[in-house]
Amino acid sequence: MPRFDDDWPGNIRPTELFPKLASGVPGVLFIYERSADGKHHRYPFVSERVRDLFGLEPADLRREGETVFSVIHPEDVAGVAASIAESAEKLSPWQHQARMRLASGDYHWFESDSVPELQADGSILWYGQFNDIQAFKDLEFSLRESEAEFAFQAGFQKLIARLSSDFITRGFGNIDQSINQVLEAIGQFFGVDRAYLYRFSDQRDEMTNTHEWCREGVEPLITTQQQVPIDTFAWWHDQIDRMIWENGIVFIEDVSALPEEAAPEKALLLEQGVSSMFCVPVRTRGIVSGFFGVDSLSQRVWRTDQADLLIIVSGLLSGALERHRLEEELMNQSIRDPLTGLHNRRYLDPRLDEMIALWNRERQPFALGLFDIDHFKAVNDTLGHLAGDYVLREFTGILLAHTRATDVVARFGGEEFIVVFSATDGEAVGAFVNRVISRVRGYEFVFEGESISLTVSAGVAAVGDDAAIAPTPEGLIGCADNRLYLAKQAGRDCYADASGPSRL
Repeated sequence: MPRFDDDWPGNIRPTELFPKLASGVPGVLFIYERSADGKHHRYPFVSERVRDLFGLEPADLRREGETVFSVIHPEDVAGVAASIAESAEKLSPWQHQARMRLASGDYHWFESDSVPELQADGSILWYGQFNDIQAFKDLEFSLRESEAEFAFQAGFQKLIARLSSDFITRGFGNIDQSINQVLEAIGQFFGVDRAYLYRFSDQRDEMTNTHEWCREGVEPLITTQQQVPIDTFAWWHDQIDRMIWENGIVFIEDVSALPEEAAPEKALLLEQGVSSMFCVPVRTRGIVSGFFGVDSLSQRVWRTDQADLLIIVSGLLSGALERHRLEEELMNQSIRDPLTGLHNRRYLDPRLDEMIALWNRERQPFALGLFDIDHFKAVNDTLGHLAGDYVLREFTGILLAHTRATDVVARFGGEEFIVVFSATDGEAVGAFVNRVISRVRGYEFVFEGESISLTVSAGVAAVGDDAAIAPTPEGLIGCADNRLYLAKQAGRDCYADASGPSRL
């Protein structure tokens, strides 16, 4: 009977077969041995490909296996050691992925796949191979990036849709709360440290921080950013001009790398802790009225489409501000007198209710004066209604010049006007009213070259100055009207309060 060796082709002996087969395998075939005490390990066999891939000599590895750990990525060494220990303890297959340094110096992902075998002396042999799986890892990373990008875009679209819905459903008068919520949501979504909204003055010579969100622990800047002159910093002024006239964006990737001409801006931003920032224009009535921006207090990698995403947010804010402007205009049309621009009775009554409620709770005083232009009908009859309109507008200017921003000035009807003086008693109001009466008496009303001499009478009622008068809008206005009648009876050009008619 012939021997098996006698049938072997050519000069190849069975003892040479395994190394030759291993040379044709893309990966590295190995037999890995760990001593019974776990202190020594080596590779009794490792294919010659280990030299081409990692620059390691097979003969060295047959004596000492520690050299393999020198080509494993430092971050992966602990994981490899732990996986070997677990396989040895459970005699389970050793399957692990780690980055290994190639002879070129680059790192590739490799996967170890081997089966352990316990030996009689307590040592363990693993039979297996290392395979380069970098191509699979690249595909995996690409898929993960695609999934992450899809999730990001879907999350951003969902966020914008929710914020848009909030703006639509939120009632009039809540614009500030809505904007603050947008800034918070966007700031958290992009992981920035500040998000803010600035408004330009009508002359575009100042900018004011109207809304701001800051990450916890970040110092707010809004109180120091009120009516800031734009011309203060020349470089920044140029950036503002680009936003206004070219609809451009401002992107400062690294504040410390700003050009020499931006030295003052650089110093201020560094003082504020800003490392990088984005600003995009906000429009109302189709005109750039301010800008929306975000700050990062540390260096970061911004998305390549960051500007486009922030412009979407800017569009959302622009739409909300425009809607608010239109709502305010409609509201003003309903609560203001179109001739004088003063508030009307529709606005006056709820303000009186508020003041009465405050008086009931805290006894905060207030008073109202009811003014009537004397002999106004004669102006209309002799000079025409245009002259009458002129007189009403001029008298409005006098009232506004002699009252405070906290007072409510309203046209009550015809030639009658009411001023509600907040946080003021009847006695102090008398001085206000006297100044108005005196100013009208000496005022030069001239319409189309015709001089008009006018006087005005007034009745004053203060909350609580007459126990018989109910503290209601109707009761107080009725009381002031009665006292106005007393002033008229006293000869006009004067006012009457709880003490009766009074004349300068």
